[in-house]
Amino acid sequence: MTLFRPCIDIHSSKVKQIVGSSLSDEGNGLTTHFESDKSPAWFADLYKKDGLRGGHVIMLGKGNEMVAKEALAKYPGGLQIGGGITIENAKEYLDAGASHVIVTSWIFQNGDLDFSRIEALSKAVGKKHLVLDLSCKRTATGWNIATDRWQTVTEVQVTPATLLVLSKYCDEFLIHAADVEGLQKGMDEALIALLAKESPIPVTYAGGARSIEDLKRCAEISNNLVDLTIGSALDIFGGKGARYNDCVQFNRQQ
Repeated sequence: MTLFRPCIDIHSSKVKQIVGSSLSDEGNGLTTHFESDKSPAWFADLYKKDGLRGGHVIMLGKGNEMVAKEALAKYPGGLQIGGGITIENAKEYLDAGASHVIVTSWIFQNGDLDFSRIEALSKAVGKKHLVLDLSCKRTATGWNIATDRWQTVTEVQVTPATLLVLSKYCDEFLIHAADVEGLQKGMDEALIALLAKESPIPVTYAGGARSIEDLKRCAEISNNLVDLTIGSALDIFGGKGARYNDCVQFNRQQ
């Protein structure tokens, strides 16, 4: 059944809500909607108290490792972590309390999927502890996976075949619609429908959700098969469209 999945996006050790497409290696032109005076660990504790599992801690750039691990320690087994995860550091985040590691860029080499890396990572951490992030941008022919903080659009598309083959190596998919993420201008409903129909494993969609009605709409479109992350629209992140307590209550009713 569709559930609300919380998030903790960390940039420069602060919990922020940003427009994902504005991220760059140079750090110029970053569009920030909200910056919290509360720590990542505070949000992790909140999610723990409210029984929200499977939330995503995303490290947006370097220098966020310590505060991210503090958040994981507050809610052992309740949060997933992504952002700069490789086979070399994945285990340390699992040991720090993450239920899953979330990986995108590291499984790509020269713009294409590197199945030797995927197989090695899945074996190293265990399929049940791996989430593959297939966040994507719309192109003329569909949705192409974007890597390197969504700066590089690869030739690999989110298709039934892609979802099927990658599902053999991971426990879940996380898919941001990068074109609408952080904009609060509506979800990519066609992408949600595709994921619901074709993903053989659990999948969480993020991008453009504005209200509790969008959570209900996601459940409707996906026949209760796709979970939804709401970020910048939430009141706890300075948003006006969605009340955090309503999202908690939605999960409790499922």
